[in-house]
Amino acid sequence: MVAAASAVVAIATVTGMVAALGEGRASDEARPLPSGGPSFRPLPAVPTSSPSRATPSPSASVRRSTPSPSARAGRTRAAAAPARLYGHPDSQVQEWVDAHPGDARREVIESRIADRPAAVWFADFTPSSVTARVRAVTSAAAAEGRVPVVVPYAVPQRDCGGASEGGAPDLAAYDAWIDDFAAGLGSGEVVVVLEPDSIAQTDCLTADQRDGRFASLARAGRVLKAADPRARVYYDAGHSDWNPAARQAELLRQAGAASSASSDGVFTNVSNFNRTSDETAYARSVLSALGGPPGLGAVIDTSRNGNGAPADGEWCDPSGRSIGQAPTLATGVAGIDAYLWVKLPGESDGCKGSPGTFSPEYAYELAR
Repeated sequence: MVAAASAVVAIATVTGMVAALGEGRASDEARPLPSGGPSFRPLPAVPTSSPSRATPSPSASVRRSTPSPSARAGRTRAAAAPARLYGHPDSQVQEWVDAHPGDARREVIESRIADRPAAVWFADFTPSSVTARVRAVTSAAAAEGRVPVVVPYAVPQRDCGGASEGGAPDLAAYDAWIDDFAAGLGSGEVVVVLEPDSIAQTDCLTADQRDGRFASLARAGRVLKAADPRARVYYDAGHSDWNPAARQAELLRQAGAASSASSDGVFTNVSNFNRTSDETAYARSVLSALGGPPGLGAVIDTSRNGNGAPADGEWCDPSGRSIGQAPTLATGVAGIDAYLWVKLPGESDGCKGSPGTFSPEYAYELAR
């Protein structure tokens, strides 16, 4: 694997994202899932909490206990949604904050991480409940007048069998799962980060398998946007240390990212540490090479890129990192539609804790 690839979520190693669980939970519940640590190549994201991605690739999801509704009742998240982004209240970091009122690190972690909106991942492939779980997130966001960020992460052969392996058993099952996912979007504005690492990381697939995946991804974008015309769907562009822009643009074109019927643009840096300036330049190069309608834009994961990537290429909970720009839909930068926290800061890649689980030590280091 290439250490320069983007790390996503592993089904036990996720990257800073919130995931929605299904098994063993009420069908209408959705919550953030843990993320895990990537391997030495591009990683895909998984939804059970927040997958862990770094410079490499995969992610994973981890099951967590559900806080009682009463514990959440009455909570205000005034600082949780800059620029109208939605912050799902049921996350590992919020659970830690609630459970540790006397911890000296609590105020920093709460104000700088827990109170900021993050993506909600759906990576556990439970077709029977995915519609209800997506609807739980989108309807809660709509009730607050906020915009949720959701991450479908169930493409077959996800992460090429790496830490984030899993997903649907085949493309037919995946297409049906996307139909169910789309049925939960509702009619409000929603940002969809479609299948991290699914395009940048395809070297393990045969030509026919790649063609099949790209056809399903193009279909997925069309289905999602047809179900909710206000949905903004973004496709995987990896990150600036992965594929050259022209190469990535060609792969994106094959996956439908240049069509306004399926795409609003691309996303970069999911679970990685590359500086926003580098990702901005890269995203613009990819979009220029991609072509397509002039309205295509890019979103950048800024959850852990405040100090840039480690010089030694370390990807597993590297020291000296910092949270980046706060999540927002108003970047003020031409062509960049949003800065998002797809990977939730503090969810371990697997070195400061079990992959995908929340590490207050790491969260505090990133936030202070």
